[in-house]
This record gives sequence, C-alpha cells and structure tokens, in this order.
Amino acid sequence: MTPTLRTRLVLFTLLAAAMAATRMNHFGAMPDASWAVFFLGGAWLARDTRWAFPALMALAVVVDYLVIRAAGLDFWSHYCVSPGYWFLLPAHLSLWAGGALLRRFAHLPRPAFLAAGAGLLVASVALCHLFAQGGFYWLSDVVAAPTVAGWAKNYADWFLPYLGTATAYVAVAGLLQLGVAAVARQARAAARAEG
Repeated sequence: MTPTLRTRLVLFTLLAAAMAATRMNHFGAMPDASWAVFFLGGAWLARDTRWAFPALMALAVVVDYLVIRAAGLDFWSHYCVSPGYWFLLPAHLSLWAGGALLRRFAHLPRPAFLAAGAGLLVASVALCHLFAQGGFYWLSDVVAAPTVAGWAKNYADWFLPYLGTATAYVAVAGLLQLGVAAVARQARAAARAEG
C-alpha cells in the first residue's frame, strides 16, 4: 500500500524533528540520528526524493550552522567545516539510496526482508562513512600528515559506533512502524465489524 501525501508529510516531519533534536550535539546523551534519518527517508519517502532529500540536507546544514554559531565560533573556520564537509552530500545520498533500494524487497517474507534491510543498512553506512570520514580525513587541515594507514585506522575506529547508532534508530523506527500498522489494522477491522 502506497502511503498518502499526508502520511508522507507526517513521516518527513518526524524524521526532520528526530534529526534536529539529536544533531544538536553529535556526542551527547542522545546520539545523532542523522544517518538513520536519511536511510529511513529513502525507505519511506523515495517517491518524494526531489524535495525531501534536499530539505533534510538543508536542515542538517542549518542545524550545524546554528550549533557552531551558538558556541561562538565562525561556521566556515570550524574544524568540521572543511572542503570535506561537502562530502556529506554523497554520504547522506548513499544512505538515502540504501533505504530506497530496501523498498524493492518489501514483497519478501519478513525474515528475508529483515536480512535484506540489515545488509543494505550495513552497506549504506559503510559507503556513507567512506564519504564522510574520507572527506574529512583527506581534505581537512585537522590531519597534518594523512596516510592510507591512518585513514584506514580512523575509518575502522569510527565505523562500528556509527553503524551501531544507525542500527539502533532504524530498529526502533521499524518497531514503531510495526506497532502503528497493527493499530491501523485493528481500527480497520473494528470499523468493518461496525459497518
């Protein structure tokens, strides 16, 4: 069943709120949900990619800008905002594409669908991390003497924490989606029984 425009707008709003609320402090009590948001956005809003993806990208940049400025720092001279910052575009697009690809497996039995989803999430996070971490490592001034060995260690050090965070958020969203679908089925069944 294809979700209505209203449902897709609600989903977009929820994803945007989750990203804005958690991106404020990347390493705070609530880890940044951005990577899960882009993966779920691709899964839930693939038909709205033309407006939903750019809107979420713009929101990510605005939140980064506000957080950096609130700390009293200049956005363009912040250590996270290097030429590598632009690699967040293909990084987040990798997650979006993984989520959109997951829709092709929706017809599979639940165990096969979950396996496909897990594989796509791992692959999407790996590619996203390659762009995001690689862009920062190779193009920022923070790393004085970049080497392939240093890049590989940095990639490996951060991959599992980012994968774990994205997986946790996607799992919670999946459970919520199952719960909402169950409630909707019950409501439809009750309406049919009354009618």
